Amino acid sequence: MTRHLATLLAVLLAAAPAAAAEGAGLLWPTVNFLILFTVLFVLVRKPAVQFFTDRREDIRKQLEEAAALKKEAEERHAQWQRKLTELDQELASIRTTAEERVETERQHLLADAKAAAERIRKDAATAVDQELRRARGSLRQEASELAVQLASGMLRENVTGEDRDRLVDEFITRIERAPEASS
Repeated sequence: MTRHLATLLAVLLAAAPAAAAEGAGLLWPTVNFLILFTVLFVLVRKPAVQFFTDRREDIRKQLEEAAALKKEAEERHAQWQRKLTELDQELASIRTTAEERVETERQHLLADAKAAAERIRKDAATAVDQELRRARGSLRQEASELAVQLASGMLRENVTGEDRDRLVDEFITRIERAPEASS
C-alpha cells in the first residue's frame, strides 16, 4: 500500500509544475480527489476484499448445499420410482390372488349348488315315491271296499234262503271238526 501511495505522490509532484504553468485551477481538485481516493482505498480495501471473499464463500457453500439437496432429491425420486414399480407389482399380485380366490369361491359355490340340486332331486323323488305309495294304498283300500260292496250286493241278490241255510250248516260243521283236528 505504501508503494501505491509513493507512486501517487510521484505522479502528483511530476504534474505539479505543469499545473502551475496552466494555472492552479485543476491542481487542487485533482489533489483532493487523489487524497480522497487514497484514503477510501486504504480504509475500504480490506473490508471490500473481505466482503467479496465472504460473498464468494457464501456462494460456494450455497452451491454445495444446492448440489447436496439436488442429490438427495434425485435419491428420493429414485426411491419413489422404485416404490411405484413395486406398488404396480404388488397390485398385480393382489389382482391375481383376488382372481384366484374368486375362481375358487365360484367353484365352491357351483359345487354346493350342484349338491343342493341333487339333494332337492332326491328329496323330490322320495316325496313322489311316498305319495305314489300312499295313492296306491288308497286305491287298494278303495278297490277292496268297492269289491266288498260289489260282492255283498251280488250275494244279496244271488244268495237265496236255501243257500244261507246250507252255508250256516257248513260253518257249524267246520267249527265242530276244528277242535277234533287240533287234538
